[in-house]
Amino acid sequence: MSVQAAIEEGRFVVTSEVGPPKGTDVSEMLVTAEMLRDRVDALNVTDNQAAVMRLCTLGACTHLKQHGFDPVLQVTCRDRNRLAVQSDLLGAASLGITEVLALTGDHVVVGDHPGARAVFDLESVQLLNIVGTLNAGTDLAGNELAGVPDFFVGAVVTPDANPIRPQMAKFEKKIRAGAKFFQTQAVYDVESFRRFMGYAREFDVKVFAGIVVLRSAGMARFMNKNIPGISVPANIIEELDAASDPVETGIQVAARFIREVHDDCDGVHIMAIGAEQLVPRVLDAAEL
Repeated sequence: MSVQAAIEEGRFVVTSEVGPPKGTDVSEMLVTAEMLRDRVDALNVTDNQAAVMRLCTLGACTHLKQHGFDPVLQVTCRDRNRLAVQSDLLGAASLGITEVLALTGDHVVVGDHPGARAVFDLESVQLLNIVGTLNAGTDLAGNELAGVPDFFVGAVVTPDANPIRPQMAKFEKKIRAGAKFFQTQAVYDVESFRRFMGYAREFDVKVFAGIVVLRSAGMARFMNKNIPGISVPANIIEELDAASDPVETGIQVAARFIREVHDDCDGVHIMAIGAEQLVPRVLDAAEL
């Protein structure tokens, strides 16, 4: 299964993530993928997430493809100029990896190589335009391609951004640039998400609600303080604080949110951030 196939079948789409290793041993990543094989429609492969250096996303996607998965290649603008972006995308297409999530990327100052020089030759809307240009048969300089890719491309949106107007303007720009689906930044406030979906439904695009599985009240507070666009409500933090088993409570919080927004969106994107073994438990609790 793939994101595109699930959408075309009219399914409620379920996606999750795997992180490439910090090294060459992909065995743990493959074990995680196998655990999720029959539970999700697609697996995103993160691209030096949080600016932490890991095995390249194209290499990780290739391993997954060889094991029968249809991975979603995350591509960030932080580490590549327009030459490298186009080259990596063509390399992916040549290997049959055609689902892409376009991201600007976290700045290097938050990662484990803060002295690195960020590239940011492009941002996410320009990256989407590049994907469309390649799909049309030329590179960004107008040169004809010998073999044309057929990418199915998505993007991200932050429903809880404050202020929200610039985020909505960029949402529209991404749609015009060719985004077919959106995975949202983690959301926890059902009513806030429904307000966003009221706006998003004006456009012919699929939206998957993002949810990070919380494992403690401290994790929730850290996200509120350090990750722009994420707002974990006080009542959820209090629920985690009072829990005898915060991990189980975090699973129930995620499952409850999924059940409540199921009819408002087109799918969910579950981020467990190194605890992917919790994803099947979330899906069981959400009755998916």
